[in-house]
Amino acid sequence: MIVFPAIDLKQGQVVRLAEGDMARATVYGDNPAAQAMLFAEAGSQYLHVVDLDGSFAGRAENREAVEAILEAFPGHVQLGGGIRTREAVEGWFDLGVARVVMGTAALKDPQFVKDMAGEFPGGIVVAVDARDGMVATEGWGEVSDVSVVDLARRFEDAGVASLLFTDIGRDGMLKGANIEATVDLARRTDMPVIASGGVKGLDDIRLLALHAKDGIEGVITGRALYDGRLDLAAAIQMAEREG
Repeated sequence: MIVFPAIDLKQGQVVRLAEGDMARATVYGDNPAAQAMLFAEAGSQYLHVVDLDGSFAGRAENREAVEAILEAFPGHVQLGGGIRTREAVEGWFDLGVARVVMGTAALKDPQFVKDMAGEFPGGIVVAVDARDGMVATEGWGEVSDVSVVDLARRFEDAGVASLLFTDIGRDGMLKGANIEATVDLARRTDMPVIASGGVKGLDDIRLLALHAKDGIEGVITGRALYDGRLDLAAAIQMAEREG
């Protein structure tokens, strides 16, 4: 199982939100590239980056910070946030992004996402962000009437690399990952699932890794790392051992 340390970007700074609320952002640094290097030094070969401003604007708003991260980090960078056009997808891949995460577009223009998944095999991740089991979009500002499982199943034969499942109510809250809902989604779809939201310590990593056989590909963690509650090197070792 892969551990993805997260770098969320707001106005060029490294932040974490509480429950996806931009007004409840905690700033952890103003040098995203340096943060990426710290994660690399701890042994991470993977990084999850989100352009939070871009999620709401529908276009890249932290391009310079992302470019600096790509230049500094020697591993695989997975990027999300406002990526809703062919030009945006192609542009990020050209710059060296390993995988592009698409959320709002997956709900509002599923054929476009399927087309991108076909053109970039293994390069497109569909973000399934949930509030009480229903899909949220537009930077989590809107909640749809589509269930998480229904949205996921629309992409089963499209060549999507994986599903990124976030329980918004837990994100940035250190309440513990929603293991049950994440594993349930993995079992009910044919695609690998990346868990996100609420990771508070090593036990979450262990429990998720034990379900690698059910289709849990990875886990994203942010606040627990920044607050010192989770040691990244230990988390990676746990994920490799149990998963």
